[in-house]
Amino acid sequence: MKKQDNAPLDVQAFFNAQGFSGYQWLIFGLCFLVVLLDGFDTAAIGYIAPSLIGEWGVAKPALAPVLSAALFGLAAGALSAGPLADKFGRRAVLTASVLVFGLASLASSFSGSLDSLTVLRFVTGLGLGAAMPNAVTLTSEYCPDKRRAMLTNAMFCGFPLGAAFGGFLAAWMIPHWGWRSVLLLGGTVPVVLALLMLVALPESVRYMVARGQPAERIRRVLVRISATAAAATSFVLTERQAAGPVAGSGMAVVLGRSHRIGSFMLWLAYFMGLVIFYALINWMPILLKDAGMDPHKAVLVSALFPLGGVGAVFFGWLMDRFNANRIIAVGYALTALSVYLIGQAVGNDGLLVAMVFVAGTLMNTAQSSMPALAAAFYPTQGRATGVAWMLGIGRFGGIAGSFLVAELAARSLGFDRIFTIVAIPGLVATAALVVKQWTHPQAPRELSLRDAAAGPAAH
Repeated sequence: MKKQDNAPLDVQAFFNAQGFSGYQWLIFGLCFLVVLLDGFDTAAIGYIAPSLIGEWGVAKPALAPVLSAALFGLAAGALSAGPLADKFGRRAVLTASVLVFGLASLASSFSGSLDSLTVLRFVTGLGLGAAMPNAVTLTSEYCPDKRRAMLTNAMFCGFPLGAAFGGFLAAWMIPHWGWRSVLLLGGTVPVVLALLMLVALPESVRYMVARGQPAERIRRVLVRISATAAAATSFVLTERQAAGPVAGSGMAVVLGRSHRIGSFMLWLAYFMGLVIFYALINWMPILLKDAGMDPHKAVLVSALFPLGGVGAVFFGWLMDRFNANRIIAVGYALTALSVYLIGQAVGNDGLLVAMVFVAGTLMNTAQSSMPALAAAFYPTQGRATGVAWMLGIGRFGGIAGSFLVAELAARSLGFDRIFTIVAIPGLVATAALVVKQWTHPQAPRELSLRDAAAGPAAH
């Protein structure tokens, strides 16, 4: 990239001028693996739930605490990790969080009671909740503007893929080695990944510039992307201006006047999406079994639901070119329709399988696109906090979804009525994004255009 002698190097312009280098693909790959394992460990409890009922002789409603324990941890981990990452850096918080959820999952595999498993699932959730927003933030901050949504969505596809992969693995592993083997695998791999991240994962360059860190440290990272950065002696970051002082906390940005309503709408949409996701990922194997399906087949069919999240790559491509709020809103509206249709397909296995896959594709595509939407909405000094709080507040939707189906099952509602009720949050999420678009109108490539017009925000 050409620049005048002694002129500061604009790091975002640098990213925009380069191809996506091998070093950036390494960062993408490590973050993808983090989110993949996050999805695997988050969904694992739903896949082993029928085995817990059989081994420990508990009633279905008694599973609600253990199914939702990790979600409480996820919320607490996300709400705390975002501000910590905006203060201390993305790399340290991300690596520590992966180590925490790996060790906790390992310990969970040795649980002797529902109570001990519930406690360890909460600790697992703390690590999972801290990992997700920092993986999203770190990935987005190494992307060129014109490909940010697509690449961030592609990285986030690791979550539904991990959840689906966990279902297929659980269906194979549990008959051979029991339910504990699923948690054992879900703990060993993250510990190994955390050690790899200590060696290979860099800090966010945008974060380092915004925090005024030494130029030599920034340059060492940038030259691994392109040698054209070798001569740079100082760095700046063009950024759209935030509400509140640049030196203030991330929460000052997230709840500032220019972001407040948009933040609330992001929280509401993500909350409602996770009501659907966790209601189905945790309870679908049991609901299908109760509807007369073989337990092994019920797990396999349920695994199709998160598998559809790979559609988020296509949504990311659309978001980079058109109005992201409207695209995701349509996705949620179609999710509501397809979840309703799952309830109407009981008794026809072929149609049921098709509707589970379609609903999963639509729901996970919309939900997996939300972190990229949030990352584009906030500036660097509040990005990790903004993404983390959306994910953290949303986790309470997962808790609500888990308890919702437990309550509906306790009231002996039919299969079709349960899915009709679970579809309603999709309509609420649609409305939330319509309001966000109305209060914060977004044009295509809004972030890159604003960045190009803005002056340096940090150096």
